[in-house]
Amino acid sequence: MLGSQNKTIFVGNMSFSTTEDGLRDLFASYGEVLVVHLVRHRESGESRGFGFVKMPRLEAEVAIEALDGKVLDGRMIRVSEAQPRHARESGFGNKGMG
Repeated sequence: MLGSQNKTIFVGNMSFSTTEDGLRDLFASYGEVLVVHLVRHRESGESRGFGFVKMPRLEAEVAIEALDGKVLDGRMIRVSEAQPRHARESGFGNKGMG
């Protein structure tokens, strides 16, 4: 049950100049960083200003608490537990519209 031992962290409001290495270095102060992924525009390849970090669960919880609202590359970042895509999408749509 490896998935329950790790947590994916959402990092938003990042500077477009933030790199995967910079993000990895920031989170590494709080534990083992398993994966770093910056989301990029498909056509241009430029950063979209958010990304994801995967860490062991307990280390991730400490990192979220410590880093939410901190400044990275001149921007105050938002750090929270990532929500599954289906959970994010279920809050939107045409329910009740019509």
